[in-house]
Amino acid sequence: MSAIAQVVESRKRDLGGFEVRRILPYGGGRMVGPFIFLDHMGPVSFPAGHGIDVRPHPHVCLATVTYLFEGEIEHRDSLGVVQTIRPGDVNWMTAGSGIVHSERTGAQLRAAGHKLHGLQSWVALPRSDEETDPAFHHFSVSQLPLQETGGVGMRLIAGEAYGLRSPVHVFSGMFYVDAICNAGALLELPLEHAERAAYVVEGSIELEGRAFAEGALLVFTKGEAVKAWVVLRVGTTASEEELRTFCREELAPYKVPTHVEFRTELPKTMVGKVLRRALRDGLKS
Repeated sequence: MSAIAQVVESRKRDLGGFEVRRILPYGGGRMVGPFIFLDHMGPVSFPAGHGIDVRPHPHVCLATVTYLFEGEIEHRDSLGVVQTIRPGDVNWMTAGSGIVHSERTGAQLRAAGHKLHGLQSWVALPRSDEETDPAFHHFSVSQLPLQETGGVGMRLIAGEAYGLRSPVHVFSGMFYVDAICNAGALLELPLEHAERAAYVVEGSIELEGRAFAEGALLVFTKGEAVKAWVVLRVGTTASEEELRTFCREELAPYKVPTHVEFRTELPKTMVGKVLRRALRDGLKS
């Protein structure tokens, strides 16, 4: 049996002057484990005076996870949190019963011009935690565990894997790993996680005699061993290529939002309540 259950190619989406690659949800299935949404931001270069401006919007019954490879984003939310995220940091925002946040390029970086590259995902919460109190947690790159072996360097973003445990609090058994691999290295994914997937951010990998380039999400067959070889991208002289993987243990059931647009997730009464609180706390600016 093949170790590959499905290959999902990312699709370009325009977010109002800023283009991303949308990976999840996808046509053959809405989610991988609790991951119900995944966007690949950039890489993009903003000239001086420009940046991202994701205005205040609500979330409920899930957690958002932001992880950057390059650049900065300024987070503000209805809890009063103001936090800048930088490469290798993690922003984990638990929406729970409802939260509003915005994401923008900071004034100093906007004035100078900058690059941006990263991933943003949504993680569904177990039913028992869907209405938990909203919370925001930031973890700097120095707080996340690292491991290097066999030409593969791994930073554990969330959960547990490869004998490491991330300080990021999660609500179900899972792991989310940023792996940087030398050309020709072998990356093996653990079998104890029922639902596993790998997204190729840069470079390419080879599995079962097939090559998969950047922008591809490989969803793996449950119970099958996965050993992927990292190969050089055609036309490049770089010695390292990057592979980002996220995997988790199967847990069910989850409530999956009918829509993926921010503003359709909350009931109208909740939208009004959360937005009023956001405006009261000064998030409007």
